[in-house]
Amino acid sequence: MPLGAVANLRYELEQPTIWRRARLPTITLKAGIVGNTQPKTIVDQLAPKVAEFSKELPAGYSVKLGGSVEESAKSQAPIVAVVPLMLFVMATVLMIQLQSFHRLFLVFAVAPLAVIGVVMALLPSGAPLGFVAILGVLALIGILVRNSVILNVQIEHLRKEGRPAWEAVVEATEHRMRPILLTAAAASLALIPIAREIFWGPMAYAMMGGIIVGTLLTLLFLPALYVAWFRIHPDHNDHSSMHEPAAPAHDTPAAEAISASKPVPVLETQF
Repeated sequence: MPLGAVANLRYELEQPTIWRRARLPTITLKAGIVGNTQPKTIVDQLAPKVAEFSKELPAGYSVKLGGSVEESAKSQAPIVAVVPLMLFVMATVLMIQLQSFHRLFLVFAVAPLAVIGVVMALLPSGAPLGFVAILGVLALIGILVRNSVILNVQIEHLRKEGRPAWEAVVEATEHRMRPILLTAAAASLALIPIAREIFWGPMAYAMMGGIIVGTLLTLLFLPALYVAWFRIHPDHNDHSSMHEPAAPAHDTPAAEAISASKPVPVLETQF
C-alpha cells in the first residue's frame, strides 16, 4: 500500500530539539551586549516593551527573564533574607557595649557614609554593583561601625576622667585619627591585587572607595554629630582648673602678719 494513500506528505521546518523550562516547551532568545552597559540596565529599559509584547501573546504563553539577571537575583535573595538578622545582632552587641540608645544611633548613623565612597569608586572604574560588590558593601558597614565605636568609647573614657566635653571630643578625635587612618590604608592597599580580577574586581573597588571616603567622613562627621546631638558648646574656661587663682587670704591673719612685721612701741618704766 503506498504511503500517499493513508497520509499527506509535505515539507515543513521543525525544531530538532525541544528545550523545556519547568517542564514547559521554551524558546530562548539570547543577545550580546556591546559596550559597558550592564544587563540589568538593558532589562529595565526594555521592560515596558516586553510588558506590551506579553499582553499580545495568546493564552498559555508568557515571557520570563533569564541569564545573568536571573542568576544575580537568585544569589542576592539569600543575602537580603539574612540582612535583618545581621542588623539585629549588630545592634544587640553594640547596645551591650555602649549601653545607650543615643550612642547606638550615633554609631549606626555613620554606616551610610560608605555608599558615597562606593559610588565614587564604581563609577570611574565601570565595575557593576552586583552580587560581589554588595558583599563588599556589607563588609564596609562593619568596618565603619568599628571605627565609630572606637572613637565613641574614647570620647566617653576621657569624659569619665573629668575632661570637659568639648575637649574630650577634640582630643579623642586627634588621638584616634592616626590608628584609624593607618588601618584604613592597610585594608585598601591589600585589595589592590584583586582589583583587576573580573569576578572580585567590583568588590575590591567598592571596598577601597568605601573604606577611604567613609573613614575620612567618619573622623569629621561623627565628632560633629556627637557635639550637635549632646548640645556641647566650646567652653573657653576649660583650662581654668589648670590655672586656678590663689585663694584670698583672710583679713585677720593678714592684719596680724602685717602688725607683726612692723615695730611696736613699748613703754618701759624704771624704779
